[in-house]
Amino acid sequence: MSTCSTVSWDLDEPVSGTAPVARTWLLLEQPGPWGAKALTSSHLDTALGRALETAVKGTGVRIALVRRPGRHADRGTPAERTVYAAHTVPGHGWLHGATIEDPSRLLGLDFAALGRGDHHTFGSVLGGRPHAGDPLALVCTNGKRDRCCALLGRPLAAELAASGTGGVWEVTHLGGHRFSPTVLVLPHGYVYGRVQAHAVKEILHSAREGRIVVEGCRGNSAWERPGQAAELALRSAVGEDTAEALTVVRTDGAAPRWEVTLAHRDGRHWRVTVVQGASVPPRPESCGASVLGSPARMEVTAVRALPVTAALAS
Repeated sequence: MSTCSTVSWDLDEPVSGTAPVARTWLLLEQPGPWGAKALTSSHLDTALGRALETAVKGTGVRIALVRRPGRHADRGTPAERTVYAAHTVPGHGWLHGATIEDPSRLLGLDFAALGRGDHHTFGSVLGGRPHAGDPLALVCTNGKRDRCCALLGRPLAAELAASGTGGVWEVTHLGGHRFSPTVLVLPHGYVYGRVQAHAVKEILHSAREGRIVVEGCRGNSAWERPGQAAELALRSAVGEDTAEALTVVRTDGAAPRWEVTLAHRDGRHWRVTVVQGASVPPRPESCGASVLGSPARMEVTAVRALPVTAALAS
């Protein structure tokens, strides 16, 4: 039987501009089985999961559960849990980690501050400190959400871990099941689709050097989807792979057409035209979908360098 990822691959659906949107990620270790909505259907206390879902709404923070690759026996509550917080806006990004015993302490965080990129609440409430290890590779593996994530994501996470690649975790949900296996790389916040282990290793090697790989990239989660597509197209056009080099300054317009202004840290500016199209023919957007859909696709139609005077005016 065909899966949503097989159909998407066969139809050559582009991945650019499909990353989940989150300025800040909050990741809580939760071993054991996960349900489709893992915050409220795992070994995490259900009331706490609901409270966290409510607390992050409208803050720019996206919360997800993580676990180490491997078998996930039903062993109850861990004594200690790893927690990560990462802000992904270029020029202001950071990745901090902490170890806690009581996950309810997360409710003491100032989520609005985290969403703005202020890490002080993570340090004062949880004792968090800057992450000094390898970049993180978060592989979506939640088969209860979509079977492609289990069929393709779990073997990828296991292969990476078995090869000694550091920083590998399974994560509950990154969206875009049809692009499985899909991976979020922190600290920079770029999301990848249809990746194999050798590609992830190259992506992580580049991340350690402060660079990104454009091939297979769905976008930076710091930006809305038109900005994601515009940034990746500009990187390809000018050959820029430095992770912190480009910033989305503003996005004008509304669906189905946007004008995205981007700035380079060296002062150059560009305006990129992005048009929203519909993917045809209709296809399953996930394996659990009961009807076929025509998911939106971001198409870049123009990349224009701006003169200095126009850049200053924008």
